[in-house]
Amino acid sequence: MSLADPISEFLAAAERARTHSIDIAPAALATSSPDGRPSIRIVLVRHIDDRGFVFYTNYTSRKARELADNPFASLCFFWPALEEQIRVEGPVTKVSEAESDRYFATRPRGGQLGAWASEQSALLPSREALEARFQDMDKRFTGRVVPRPPFWGGYRLAPARVEFWHGRADRLHDRIVYVKDGPGWRIERLYP
Repeated sequence: MSLADPISEFLAAAERARTHSIDIAPAALATSSPDGRPSIRIVLVRHIDDRGFVFYTNYTSRKARELADNPFASLCFFWPALEEQIRVEGPVTKVSEAESDRYFATRPRGGQLGAWASEQSALLPSREALEARFQDMDKRFTGRVVPRPPFWGGYRLAPARVEFWHGRADRLHDRIVYVKDGPGWRIERLYP
């Protein structure tokens, strides 16, 4: 039975995953370039609520540049052990600086320094160059709280379409789709 909204349905699925010791955070994030070329990568979804799904990155990364040109994306969560897949599509916006600051403060110090050291998605001359930048950042912030870099923060994908796929025998899978319809959701069933 489907719940009234896809976030409640997602959270119920996430609870099923947790009872099987499955981490719900990793998801495939698909973006596209201005000329329509898709790109996909795994991101860690750090927060989920009725406003959407939040992930963090460097604002100069490839995904951030693609989102600046085309602010729509898709996430795909797949839990093979449960035979469940959830696809989320919708517009993406930056989260507030305060929200990014709060999350950044929870990261381990090494992850904070790594955010400063990495020019994410830029060409890197050598591993040694990255490690040297990391050491420079460690020295720069010795004895101090590491602040969030101004070029790093969060994005929120607001769901406009959410599909829940449940594997079933004989390939008669269940596919339930929530489509944003004004203030509510239209719920539809798809052929497998």
